[in-house]
Amino acid sequence: MYAETLENIGLSPNEAKIYETLLASGEIGVSEISLKSNVHRRNVYDALNRLIEKGVVFRIFQKNEHQFRAVTPDKLAEILAEKQQSLDRILPGMRKLYETKPIEEAAFIYKGKEGYKNYLRDMARVAEDTYFLGAKGLWFTPWVEKHYLLDFQDAMHRKKKKYYTLYDPRVKEKLPDAVKNVKGEYKFLPTKYATPGVTDVFGDYVVTFTSVDIGNFGEDGKIFVMIHPELAETYRTWFRLIWDLLK
Repeated sequence: MYAETLENIGLSPNEAKIYETLLASGEIGVSEISLKSNVHRRNVYDALNRLIEKGVVFRIFQKNEHQFRAVTPDKLAEILAEKQQSLDRILPGMRKLYETKPIEEAAFIYKGKEGYKNYLRDMARVAEDTYFLGAKGLWFTPWVEKHYLLDFQDAMHRKKKKYYTLYDPRVKEKLPDAVKNVKGEYKFLPTKYATPGVTDVFGDYVVTFTSVDIGNFGEDGKIFVMIHPELAETYRTWFRLIWDLLK
């Protein structure tokens, strides 16, 4: 039930299975842990030692077989908070190091959920006037946290930048909240120009999505990213042409 999330926060597959087993079983020995978690007894010992080192499991000494018990799950939150604090201390220096070698020209692909999050971070970081062509309200993809939209809007507000949106015509009917909540200047493309793609332009970035739905990027989508100042300016010019032609 919880093993996948436990793995996502840093436990190995065996550690996650064993920790969840201990949560549900209370104090039990290695034999029972192996049986209930479906982890080979030989591997149970190694995983238990690592869990004890992490402070999320403790040993109860007994004459026969030692027992083991899980520490409160709040300990996991404490560990994550400590890691976040450690990262926060070095982030400013790492950002400066990253910015000393900016990407001048590149072409690459972002994939899936994490790829989409990288794209959102890029927009918030660049924070230049942004142009959305064929926009489909992908901010409203169910698994996208609201803070990504808020971070983008905050960055644009602080740098006094604007964003212009040419919406896919289907958005008006299928996702009116996109227009209401995302703000900025916008227009709708004519009905006959609905497409499965989206193109965004910001700074030196030209970002293209394919096969996306209204308000949903999906689980395994691809984002084609090109970074080139002249290419970006070309797309901006074409965008302005379409914008000016629409009433």
